[in-house]
Amino acid sequence: MTYKTIFALVLVNSLIFSQFKNVQVNKTKNMPEEVTIAINPVNPNNLVAGANINTYYWSTDKGVTWNEGFIMSEEFGVWGDPCTIFDLNGNAYYFHLSRPSQSQWIDRMVCQKSTDGGKTYSNPGSYTGLNLPKKQDKEWAIADYTDSPRKNYIFISWTQFDAYESRIPTDSSNIMFSYSSDGGLNWSKAMRINQLAGDCKDSDSTDEGAVPAIAPNGDIYVGWSGPAGIVFDKSSDGGKTWLDEDIYVCPQVKGWDINIDGIYRCNGLPITCCDISDSPNRGNIYINFSDARNGEDDIDIFVVRSTDAGSSWNEPVRVNQDPVGNKKQQFMSWMSVDPKTGIVYVIYYDRRAHEDKQTDVYLARSTDGGLTFEDKKISETPFLPVKGVFFGDYINVASYNNQIACIWQRMDMGVLSVIYAGGEW
Repeated sequence: MTYKTIFALVLVNSLIFSQFKNVQVNKTKNMPEEVTIAINPVNPNNLVAGANINTYYWSTDKGVTWNEGFIMSEEFGVWGDPCTIFDLNGNAYYFHLSRPSQSQWIDRMVCQKSTDGGKTYSNPGSYTGLNLPKKQDKEWAIADYTDSPRKNYIFISWTQFDAYESRIPTDSSNIMFSYSSDGGLNWSKAMRINQLAGDCKDSDSTDEGAVPAIAPNGDIYVGWSGPAGIVFDKSSDGGKTWLDEDIYVCPQVKGWDINIDGIYRCNGLPITCCDISDSPNRGNIYINFSDARNGEDDIDIFVVRSTDAGSSWNEPVRVNQDPVGNKKQQFMSWMSVDPKTGIVYVIYYDRRAHEDKQTDVYLARSTDGGLTFEDKKISETPFLPVKGVFFGDYINVASYNNQIACIWQRMDMGVLSVIYAGGEW
């Protein structure tokens, strides 16, 4: 290898990592995982993040430095699955599962609001979905950034279990939906939106992965995984009514409950986003997921696209750019579509560079509406996970006006930490 070649490689690597310098977010060694992040549209220097079970973080300098706090909900309790978002007024929201008592847990979806950039949150917050004795799990939320009649409404979707992890055939899982028109103070009555119920095993045939998205005209979209594969539903009246039949999107080969060496458990649940920008791809709907269509030892990341409001879907496009069939696994992805530029970003764990279970983090992007992707490594060093330590179910990426905010958990010697990397591509 020539000196010029070596110099070029060093220069490329230094440019990548100067753009995406890795910063440890957590201060407390409390084994944080299942991380979430959001960019304040009023002040993009302000980021908020969260991690299981009850930790929140905020930054006022685009993620160069971070502060840490702990969510308290004295009445409803806190039991993980954090989701952080901002509304158009710069208010931050931290959604999570509940644990009001030692014996009563995940009985509702809790929303706690911050009006100071994520430094402090309301206590106890508000809630939706209480329907005892059923269990409520795996929520995600979004604020309407469009100029629709429901501008700045907040929408949330999740899974309701008749009985969590039940093997009884008559017990089922369903996708639920609720909204707030007053900044998270009050919520509509939770309603079921799916037609085909799943089982309650918390595995491939369970209905899970409900992530809401907003169309440019304010229509609401939700995709999820279940017994039929990946399906989709939509509402044109603010979530009051939904389609009579779920729309089939594509198969999820071998299901969403994926086995990855060294990971306690891993899912490939779908992430639904819509382009609300003024780009040529305005209105495109994207669903990001992973599955085993190229072999159970070669899990890959995919994005499937609709250009007609979800009526039809193209063939899934493979996101990771390593060779097909190389038996290198990519897993646990998340997607963001920049509301200002329409660029699609996907973050995921990747093992293409290693012969063992050492793991890197990659970021991919598409600038042509999900037809093609390019990707690059954004983690500075690999890590080696241990299957005996719970690793969490998701990582996260947010984007706004070409600013990208990535967050993930890594494991070193069995100890978890939260890592942030951000910048422009």
